[in-house]
Amino acid sequence: MYLGIDIGGTKTLVARLTNKGEIIQSTKFQTPKIYNDFLKELAISVANLSSDTYVAVGVAAPGSIDREKGIAQDFGNLPWHHVPLKRDIEQLIGSPTIIENDANLAGLSEATLIKQYRCVLYVTVSTGIGTGIITNQEIDPEFADSEGGHIMLEHDGSLQTWEHFASGKAIVRRFGKRADEIKELKTWKIIAHDIGLGLYDLIAFIQPDAVVLGGGVMSHLDTFEDLLLKELHKYETPLTPIPPILRAKRPEQAVVYGCYELARRTYGRIH
Repeated sequence: MYLGIDIGGTKTLVARLTNKGEIIQSTKFQTPKIYNDFLKELAISVANLSSDTYVAVGVAAPGSIDREKGIAQDFGNLPWHHVPLKRDIEQLIGSPTIIENDANLAGLSEATLIKQYRCVLYVTVSTGIGTGIITNQEIDPEFADSEGGHIMLEHDGSLQTWEHFASGKAIVRRFGKRADEIKELKTWKIIAHDIGLGLYDLIAFIQPDAVVLGGGVMSHLDTFEDLLLKELHKYETPLTPIPPILRAKRPEQAVVYGCYELARRTYGRIH
């Protein structure tokens, strides 16, 4: 068995997976703002799962990672800083543990489902905006610490980070509604335009073979997909072609599947 832990700014998902990567049990809890409280809640959730032995544990953290020391340095939407996440979870679970950025893991998970593409850009638009770049089915080490949501773009006459005006949090602040509450076409045109601005810049810089879109806002892609594609193709040039734009195949569980995939590659083998 493997254990996947997806730490989110609001909720944490814990899943038990077979050696072949099938989720057979999962549980969620509200992510506490205090790190020690998080460890207590995690211990309770793990104890409630059926298995007490794991080949390895994969942990997704929404922020910057010191991979060598196993330390989560900063979190996007949690007030945790320089926490020894690898050490603490290994002590808690009793199994070897690896930690990685959540968008990288979601990208890794989704890229394993579309192996025909050499370079995959994964973009999640939820509370914030995160990116993962996967090359040849591996988290690209050159881009492992990239923060696509923090590229600077001109908006309303000033330079702002992309996620400041295009993320799910920004949508609520600007329009007074969550994405799932928006019905007005004119609002979706604005959202498509703003997402398209940053997405095009990433495509022009990275030149991926495919783009996979995930996250809460992108779960409404049916509503604004044509608008978004129109925005992207508006900027397209022969030197910067727009690659296939795909939806995440496992949008709700992409991260935890990525936890499994990295843990298996690092510590385990399929029996």
